[in-house]
Amino acid sequence: MAGWNLEPAYRHLDQDFGSLDAVFALKGERLTHDPLSEVIRVERGGIHYYVKRYRGAGKGLRRYLGKPRVKAEWQNLKRFAKWGIPTADVIAWGLERKGLAYDRGAMITRELPHTEDLSALAKRQDPRLKDRAWVDGLSRQLALYTRAMHEHCFTHNDLKWRNLLIDKEDRLYLIDCPNGDFWRGFWLKYRITKDLACLDKVAKYHLSATQRLRFYLQYTQRLRLNAADKQRVRHVVRFFEGRE
Repeated sequence: MAGWNLEPAYRHLDQDFGSLDAVFALKGERLTHDPLSEVIRVERGGIHYYVKRYRGAGKGLRRYLGKPRVKAEWQNLKRFAKWGIPTADVIAWGLERKGLAYDRGAMITRELPHTEDLSALAKRQDPRLKDRAWVDGLSRQLALYTRAMHEHCFTHNDLKWRNLLIDKEDRLYLIDCPNGDFWRGFWLKYRITKDLACLDKVAKYHLSATQRLRFYLQYTQRLRLNAADKQRVRHVVRFFEGRE
């Protein structure tokens, strides 16, 4: 049993993107590959599209239990769009089952033109990271979008600089969220701390302590730390101690 969806605005690409069989027959530039999935980039009409294809969900009961990774990924990107968090447009998505077992699935996103991930900026020590006004503008966007996620009791679970894109107009986008999920109680607090710690893991090498604290205050929408904030900041700073 297969279920496949193509956004109406892209019906002109039906021959390439109109079915799961067509999507798995596509050839393009391979960007990533592992035993269960791959990402290729294809170009149609001067626009690049990223095709993520997943074969299987692992061995044994994994094929029957839980949500397939590809489904989680397209649902989470659609949630971002619904919550006003800029992200890549999902233009096609779906999966196929054999009986009760998950067999394969795919998702296609449209490129975000002229973007670069923040980890690339960090690696080459981009001079913009030394520009306090530029960093502040980026920090405010990131604080707003991170807070929006967490207010919905949702955490990214891989909120690293490589999953943050910036374009030529300095607009920020959040991408790649197959592990994001909803949480409650203790686990929500823990996962929020992990999200913040993932961001700080790179930030501590490229931003000042003042800039990092300012981001947290922007995130909490407070002018100063309260007792709970101080405790969380300590947890954020120590989260990856001994694991780097």
